[in-house]
Amino acid sequence: MAPSTLSFALLLSLIFFHNFHLSSSLSLSVENFKEDVIVSSPEKTFTAGFYAVGQNAFCFAIWYTRSPDTVVWMANRDRPLNGKRSTLSLLTTGNLVLTDAGQFQVWSTNTAAESNQVQLRLYDNGNLVLLESRNSSSEVVIWQSFDFPTDTLLPGQPLTKSGSLVSSRSGSNYSSGFYRLFFDSENVLRIMYQGPQVSSVYWPDPWLQNNNFGNGGAGNGRSTYNDSRVAVLDDLGYLVSSDNFTFRTIDYGTVLQRRLTLDHDGSARVYSKKDGEEKWTMVGEFRSHPCYAHGICGANSYCRYDPPSGRKCSCLPGHSWVDRKDWSQGCKPTFEHLCSSNNRTKNESRFLRIPDVDFYGYDYGYFGNYTYQQCENLCSEMCECRGFQHSFSVENAFFQCYPKTHLRNGNSQPGFTGSFFLKLPSSSSDEFENTIQNNGLVCGGDGEEAEMLDRLYVQGGENGSVKFMLWFASALGGVELVCIFLVWCFLFRNNRTLPSGAEGQGYVLAAAAGFRKFSYSELKQASKGFSEEIGRGAGGTVYKGVLEDNQVVAIKRLHEVANQGESEFLAEVSIIGRLNHMNLICMLGYCAEGKHRLLVYEYMENGSLAQNLSSDSNVLGWSKRYNIALGTARGLAYLHEECLEWILHCDIKPQNILLDSDYKPKVGDFGMSKLLNRNNLNNSSFSRIRGTRGYMAPEWVFNLPITSKVDVYSYGIVVLEMITGRSPTTGVQITELEAESPHHERLVTWVREKRMKGSENGSSWVDQIVDPALGSNYDMNEVEILATVALECVEEEKNARPSMSRVAEKLQSHMHTIVDVFNKE
Repeated sequence: MAPSTLSFALLLSLIFFHNFHLSSSLSLSVENFKEDVIVSSPEKTFTAGFYAVGQNAFCFAIWYTRSPDTVVWMANRDRPLNGKRSTLSLLTTGNLVLTDAGQFQVWSTNTAAESNQVQLRLYDNGNLVLLESRNSSSEVVIWQSFDFPTDTLLPGQPLTKSGSLVSSRSGSNYSSGFYRLFFDSENVLRIMYQGPQVSSVYWPDPWLQNNNFGNGGAGNGRSTYNDSRVAVLDDLGYLVSSDNFTFRTIDYGTVLQRRLTLDHDGSARVYSKKDGEEKWTMVGEFRSHPCYAHGICGANSYCRYDPPSGRKCSCLPGHSWVDRKDWSQGCKPTFEHLCSSNNRTKNESRFLRIPDVDFYGYDYGYFGNYTYQQCENLCSEMCECRGFQHSFSVENAFFQCYPKTHLRNGNSQPGFTGSFFLKLPSSSSDEFENTIQNNGLVCGGDGEEAEMLDRLYVQGGENGSVKFMLWFASALGGVELVCIFLVWCFLFRNNRTLPSGAEGQGYVLAAAAGFRKFSYSELKQASKGFSEEIGRGAGGTVYKGVLEDNQVVAIKRLHEVANQGESEFLAEVSIIGRLNHMNLICMLGYCAEGKHRLLVYEYMENGSLAQNLSSDSNVLGWSKRYNIALGTARGLAYLHEECLEWILHCDIKPQNILLDSDYKPKVGDFGMSKLLNRNNLNNSSFSRIRGTRGYMAPEWVFNLPITSKVDVYSYGIVVLEMITGRSPTTGVQITELEAESPHHERLVTWVREKRMKGSENGSSWVDQIVDPALGSNYDMNEVEILATVALECVEEEKNARPSMSRVAEKLQSHMHTIVDVFNKE
């Protein structure tokens, strides 16, 4: 066949397959994005092809043919392609590849076929499927878009434990946004806000998530016992989830085109329309209040909804917008912050009442039966307090006080039975009180103009490739010159070489976190040559030190083992930099100099819980022990559910629970912590067994998926140890060579037997397990509550254990007081 005939035949086959499917060794071109498309057949409901997301920026996407503005799936939403020489290619190997500007692979299905008979088909349900023909009558699916949703779920498309819906950034920006609909490790379907600084779950209602956990519930009739983790919407408008959540649209029962979309404002909505119509109608919403989604207005601001004008965000008095065009960045104070280590007197501050406004989360604590004056005094004396919520509880028939350390998730609702009192400097002007008026910013909307994305390329003519390479070489040379200059400046000013390898990564991470960088000689002098040891663990040794400004600190010197020391350094610096909670140890700085890696922490005057439990002075009375259990639970709940990353500690034991001057607990030593992968909630891939013998959950021994419940188990053992005064272990740190069944049950079995015999005989089992060192100075009811919670935490089956937030809630609800808990000791 002549070359011209071959080209003509190839062109015909290309046009044919673009109408229905794409065969191996062929491709779609972005320059012909209007013609090179894949249309579903026979109804032609959906179209797949290159979709313009900005100026000279394209994504490969699927959209409704008759409603092209409604995109249901994108392959490269966070890496748009250049409008020149970019292609989608189905290779003979069976891999579907997106190539940017003819050079850079930005996305692929990562598939391989056994034969070269591979086709890409788009079905009328919106599913893009990669098929391999292995014989004349058999086709095998090797990849499909239904397994990798973006922000939309189509009828019949399952949302599983391995997938999630992630909202777009805005109405015109299709890149990944801040909201995620997913199944968590407790098998519950949730929506989470994942902002640049913090993250939190807000649907279902956080205060109802675990209100009947003991019966396998997760609030609102949800169940945690079904681990299949799947949710499906049908074309009649009915959604059913494996956690017992069901949802019907208002037009349920009629077969229509439907879609479930997690919108950019954090609300999950179901839309429907009749075939042939262009306009979609919202026919269902998981949570209807427009201001309910977390992070919708950013920090130091609150959301207000007015039906005629829609949702608006307003800065708190004394605050101004960080960026008036981006509401999610919130507001910043226009006054100097009150928190100062040299001046914390309550006479510095005053409080401005803001009615009908509530801020969810970030409570310093819950203080029941508190008058307004008591709550104001409490917040005044706390440096980190930004204000407080004071409201009346109809259920408890008294006023409640919630001091706030951060002001996020604010909303204003008329009829709210409480007020927020904002902490301001006493010297602030009265004009702050007038700023509650019209400083709103309209949030979002469908009428936004399309966002033009800047590209790294210029549109070339006939010599486009040459121009691009010249531009790239020039740019690269310029970057190299700038880097050389910056390195020279750094070496000149610091008179030492930059750290390299993994250590260099730690330097960058720590610098980005804003910690103080110490020199090795500076810390050696502060610790008097590392002479006063105050703690020791597998990761390193801790010394007491005094800095030049007379601040007492704890200096952790990591063991100088090349691989282990560096990995622990990177873990501690990067993780602790994201944490901010009253029950977690505070890191002040670091040292990364040569082979030396050190971490500087706040100094805890009363040492570790282990030291106090073994002390003959018997300073840990009952109320102190109860509050240590409560504070530790709060800190772990923050790690598991509230902070920016989901974190497992993996080594909860008395040695890692530190006590400040008031015996308030702070969880420390994150050298063995594990960042949870949000895309793999089983998290079973740990490089080695972690933890300390006696405190380890059975999952470690039996090679089961590792979740936050391993920390819950360890916490339960620690609580039993505090109650009984009996240690379950010698404190030996486990290694890979010592992995033979470290799961000791002697303490747990002993307590369970005492409870069972006490129940059978009608005798008090509490008196038989309580630490003799306490004598008779303990609350029998609180001991029973704490022991019962601890036994729930050490259940063999991880799904039977409560979450740490549920533990904190149980312990909090039974406290008599919080402020004067130590007075009777």
